[in-house]
This record gives sequence, C-alpha cells and structure tokens, in this order.
Amino acid sequence: MNEPGYRPPDLSLVGAPHVARYEETDGEVGYEWNGTHILLLTTTGRKTGRSRTSALIYGRDGADYLVVASAGGAAKHPAWYLNLRANPEAVIQVKAQRFRVTARTATTAERPRLWGLATEYWPNYDVYQTRTSRVIPLVVLSPS
Repeated sequence: MNEPGYRPPDLSLVGAPHVARYEETDGEVGYEWNGTHILLLTTTGRKTGRSRTSALIYGRDGADYLVVASAGGAAKHPAWYLNLRANPEAVIQVKAQRFRVTARTATTAERPRLWGLATEYWPNYDVYQTRTSRVIPLVVLSPS
C-alpha cells in the first residue's frame, strides 16, 4: 500500500500463531510487535459460546486498556468486537498477567481524545479509518 501515513507492519507473527507463542512464553514472544505492545483478549463467542482469543495492539488510559476494532479498515467489525457487544465480560493477558475486564465502546464525546491516544501508539488507525465507511469502534477495557 502506498497510502500517506501508512506504515506496512511486519506480518510474520499474526493470528493463531501469534496467540500461541504469546501464551506459551507469557508474552516474552509477541508482546512487542512492530514497535507497539500486544495483549491477548479472550471473548465468548456470541454464536458458539466458546472462548476466542485475539492478539491486539493496545494502549492505556489510566487503569483502562484501549483496543481498536479496526480490522485494518475492513467493511465489517471484527468478530471479537461483535462478541464483546454480545457479552462485555472478557479476560485479557498482558505479558504473564491475566485478569477479567468489562468492555464498552467509547462514547461519541470521549472518542476524539481516546482516538488521539490510539493513533499515538499505532498511526495506521487513521489510514484504516479512511478505508471504510463505518466508524471504527474504540473499545475501553476496564479491569473488573
């Protein structure tokens, strides 16, 4: 891609292999990725009821963790976000620490400030937003 502001990520460790290596090493492999940090988010599948784990870029806002449901600017929301909308109770792993969180989508009022934080740690989010007509959700994960 030759989009202004877009930095192609190294995709050598993504998806299920990324999750597996992160879990196997308590984040020693997979926590740092393309100059940013990764957490594991485990949701409950809205259709299957099974646990689903995704490796996601994250940032912080005080005690809260921020993740962005960008799917690289795809037309549809990622499955993990749809799962959180159906059941906001989830588990995250940050390196070796695992804990419960409650998820919520950032409000219209707080989104600009939080989006600014998110684009500081992953500037590509601005490009992803230009690729889709949907408003990309920014999710606040609060430890419960």
